[in-house]
Amino acid sequence: MSSTARMIDACLETLGSEGFAPVFADFVETLGVDQIMVFAISADAARCLFSRHFANAALAGDLAAAYLEGGYRDDPLLPALKDAPRDSVEMHRLEDMATRMDADYRHRFFDAPGLSAKTTVIAVGDTLRLFVSFYAADAVRDACNPDLARLAGRLTLMHFERAFDTGVPAPLTVLSDRERAVCLGILSGQKSEAIAADLGVAASSVITYRKRAYGKLGVTSRAGLFAICST
Repeated sequence: MSSTARMIDACLETLGSEGFAPVFADFVETLGVDQIMVFAISADAARCLFSRHFANAALAGDLAAAYLEGGYRDDPLLPALKDAPRDSVEMHRLEDMATRMDADYRHRFFDAPGLSAKTTVIAVGDTLRLFVSFYAADAVRDACNPDLARLAGRLTLMHFERAFDTGVPAPLTVLSDRERAVCLGILSGQKSEAIAADLGVAASSVITYRKRAYGKLGVTSRAGLFAICST
C-alpha cells in the first residue's frame, strides 16, 4: 500500500472522531498547498470547521476573520454552493472564477495577502454545505492534484456530517493536547500565567504552545483564534 493510500485509509478509519483532523492534515500536506480552510455556509452565517497551515503562518492570519465577518457574502462561488445538489462534490480553481470576482474582493483576499492560487471544492451533503479551500502563495508551486482535492472534499464532508459536538471548537482538533488546552484557555479569557498553572507548566511553555498552535491554524493573534473558533 502506498503512503497516500495509507493516509486515506487512516482518514476513513477516523471519520467522525477527533482523530480525523491530524491524519487528514497529513494527507492534505502531500497536495503541495500552503493552507487548507473549511467553511460551512448556511443561509445567514459562515463558520470555520478546519484550518491547517503548512508554510508562512502570516498568510491567512486576518483572512479567516475578514471572511467570516461578512466577506463570504461576496465569494463568487456562493451562488454555485447554494445551487449545488445534495451529495455532490465539484471543484473550482481561481483562474476559473476570476472573471466573476469583484476587484475589491480579489485585492482583499488574494492580492494583498500574497495568494496567487486557490482550489475550492464545493461539497454538499444532507446537513452541510462546505467550501473546502486550498491556498498557495506561489501559483507555479500549486500542485493540488484535482482528483485528490475532490477526494479531500468528500472526506471532509463525510467527517463533519458524522462528527458529534464535543464542546471543543472543530478547528482545534488538529492541535496536540497541550496546544489545544492553551487555545481553550485563551478562548476562556485566561492569561498565560493562569493557563500555565492549570497545566502545571512554566509560562514560557504556554507561549511556546501558543506559537505552535497559531502556526498550525494559520492565525497570528487572539482575534484570529476567536474568529475561526466562533460558532
